Amino acid sequence: MRTLLLLTALIATGCSFLGKDDDDPTQDWTVEKLYEEAKNALDSGSYNRAVEYYEFLETRFPFGVYGQQSLLDLAFVYYKLEKFEESLSTCDRFIRLYPQSVQVDYAYYLRGLVNFNKGKGLTDRFLPIDLSQRDSTAALQAFQDFAELVERYPESQYLDDARKRMTYLRNLLAEYEVHIATYYMRRGAFVAAANRARYVVENYERTPSVPEALVIMAKSYKVLEMDKLSEDAVRVLELNYPGHEGIEEIRKTRVR
Repeated sequence: MRTLLLLTALIATGCSFLGKDDDDPTQDWTVEKLYEEAKNALDSGSYNRAVEYYEFLETRFPFGVYGQQSLLDLAFVYYKLEKFEESLSTCDRFIRLYPQSVQVDYAYYLRGLVNFNKGKGLTDRFLPIDLSQRDSTAALQAFQDFAELVERYPESQYLDDARKRMTYLRNLLAEYEVHIATYYMRRGAFVAAANRARYVVENYERTPSVPEALVIMAKSYKVLEMDKLSEDAVRVLELNYPGHEGIEEIRKTRVR
């Protein structure tokens, strides 16, 4: 009987220890205090500490104004720490939980920023790497995120920046397609090269990559002895980009 009482006392003591962490200085903080400390850590650049506080806040006070704001702040901190997947999932969670929030446009904008920067490694900051030669998946997703922001929230304060980034991304995506078309040309895959170049002309008009795409089209069609299509591409090139050096290159291209 004494053994049973002792065991019961030990279990009760253990439960009390499990229920309270004496090493956690935040355990008695109010929601206001916890949010204030999290925000201070964010503003001072102590991002790991900010994540810790925001995660505490989300767990202990998941609802209300502070819980809602902390979710957005947490997504931003993840972004600053380059934890891009965590940031994206947090943005998506905010959009799902608070679709009527006055700040939901920021969640869409931040999602675009994350994808805009996703995939850029540390070396990109020091080496002159051509981003148009990278995988275009993240760039395309960023463009779609910003486009959704523009469509859904035409009065958003983030609209101007989103549009500028969309212009940049559109040029980048067009250049990426031209890189692929050029690769096909070098491999002798002229049908694939022409199709890829035509995609640029049809979908990324008024981008700097269009004249090069027209050159690839004209060369590919000429090699394939599709003279009418080649001549059409040359005509468009001469009309819109007179004096372009690619015109002479097309004339020198030989058929197979």
